[in-house]
Amino acid sequence: MFNRLKFMSLIGLVILSQYACTSSNNKEVVEEEVVEIASCHENIPDRFSTSGTKPAEGIEEREEPISHEGMVWIEGGEFTRGSTDDRGRRDELPAHKAKVDGFWIDETEVTNAQFAAFVAATGYVTIAEKKPDWEEIKKQLPPGTPKPPDEVLVAASLTFHSPNQPVPLNNAAQWWEWTPGANWRMPQGPGSSIEGKENYPVVHVAWDDAVAYAKWAGKRLPTEAEWEYAAKGGLEDKSFPWGNDPVEKNGFMANIWQGDFPVTDKAEDGFQGLAPVKSFGPNGYGLYDMAGNVWEWTNDWYREDYYEKISDEVAVNPQGPKDSYDPQEPTVPKKVVKGGSFLCNVSYCEGYRVSGKMKSSADTGLEHTGFRCVSSK
Repeated sequence: MFNRLKFMSLIGLVILSQYACTSSNNKEVVEEEVVEIASCHENIPDRFSTSGTKPAEGIEEREEPISHEGMVWIEGGEFTRGSTDDRGRRDELPAHKAKVDGFWIDETEVTNAQFAAFVAATGYVTIAEKKPDWEEIKKQLPPGTPKPPDEVLVAASLTFHSPNQPVPLNNAAQWWEWTPGANWRMPQGPGSSIEGKENYPVVHVAWDDAVAYAKWAGKRLPTEAEWEYAAKGGLEDKSFPWGNDPVEKNGFMANIWQGDFPVTDKAEDGFQGLAPVKSFGPNGYGLYDMAGNVWEWTNDWYREDYYEKISDEVAVNPQGPKDSYDPQEPTVPKKVVKGGSFLCNVSYCEGYRVSGKMKSSADTGLEHTGFRCVSSK
């Protein structure tokens, strides 16, 4: 039977290691050959493209003055961007000086209530709620690839499911699966709801969706440099928004996974899955959840070698590379996401380090990916 998983395998979109946030030091031995375990940088699953329209097309620019309610002003300044500890991956290196102008930033991730207000005002439909467009899909496939049955091309998004037993951590298909009907309103699929969770981060939003919201709000997505500068909270050469202490040392500082990933989350931090915004203390700038809870979209394209190519003594208001290139999926343009999520584990993934990053195609949304906005005025 030609099911969705078989089709995804056929076109190279099977979830082989999406968000398998493995420490860069973890390795496994295969036939006496040391091989890197799949990391959170490899084979991010791409959602079927739904249209060829531009992000935020049809969303009108906000004409009235922007409200800075719920935002924090960050004075501009110079800082060290990139990894300054021994856990940095190639795309976090080399550490270098950067400088950003002052900007406003949301003190929390955009919530379900805020996103619902946007949808009510505009009638916006997210990518996860749209039926995939075969005409767009086949542009990314080898010539002659047969069209799948219509029942495969349905609105869906990626949801997390714990396996019943320990599994190898190099195949994220064992805990991520495409769920028809999953979207921001139904985060775990049909039957789930955000009722009573108005103050939780909105999820299953693709980059295109986040851009549309930001345009409506009169804001924009942060650059990677702005996001990292804000996450530091005024600290320099520290691994986390609160310093260098382990996340659990003085009571949990962020919403992450405790236990054996991906089987058992002990919820020692008080939460299994998402937490409401402001459930943990703010950083030095008064910003919440700059580590853990949900990954957050930035405006920058992703290139693994971007930092290596920066030649300026100080990168001033860096906007990221002009285009994207991911060696694992060279044909798929990707954007940078920052901050880690509730699936990050101390012994398995520390994606919530301030210099850590991930990558994802602009049309991909997941159960643990959200965003916050910034404004320069």
